[in-house]
Amino acid sequence: MPVAQSVLDTAVANLRTGGIIAYPTEAVFGLGCDPDNHQALQRLLALKQRQAEKGLILIAASLSQLQPYLADLAIEQQQLAMTTWPGPVTWLWPARDSIAPLLHGMHNTLAVRVTAHPIASAICIAFGKPLVSTSANLAGESPVRDAAGVRRVFADKIDYIVEGSVGERDRPTEIRDALTGAIIRPG
Repeated sequence: MPVAQSVLDTAVANLRTGGIIAYPTEAVFGLGCDPDNHQALQRLLALKQRQAEKGLILIAASLSQLQPYLADLAIEQQQLAMTTWPGPVTWLWPARDSIAPLLHGMHNTLAVRVTAHPIASAICIAFGKPLVSTSANLAGESPVRDAAGVRRVFADKIDYIVEGSVGERDRPTEIRDALTGAIIRPG
């Protein structure tokens, strides 16, 4: 499922100017923006009608893309996360004090995942850093699984939709605690 360079260029141009894009992930379509753009974060939360206290998820093409946002962990804890990546496991990892509070909400951890979805990964590579990734739905509603659903729910409120198919998963990703390895939400 290769992505045309023109599609990646348009997605990245929108991200760099504070836009919100929609794209396929392992299980659902995601909404994303630049994690370092405060106005984009606020706009995304308002669009989803999501409470800022909940925090957001970052997806990336590699752990190195996530490291500027994460506090250091013991090597054993890092290795445990790496055994599940790239893949559909989101880890709650201690956040750096310097990151935007809208990313971690009321928590001292940040939800992060190295995505195995080829389109989402290609966007992160082209962008050169992680994306905020939250399911494409209004708070409390079921996430959409295709571009048509994104258009139906968000109409013209999204700046760009990257077409493509979601992965094979029929459930959201598993969530685990990076400090303890405990499963918070089964996948």
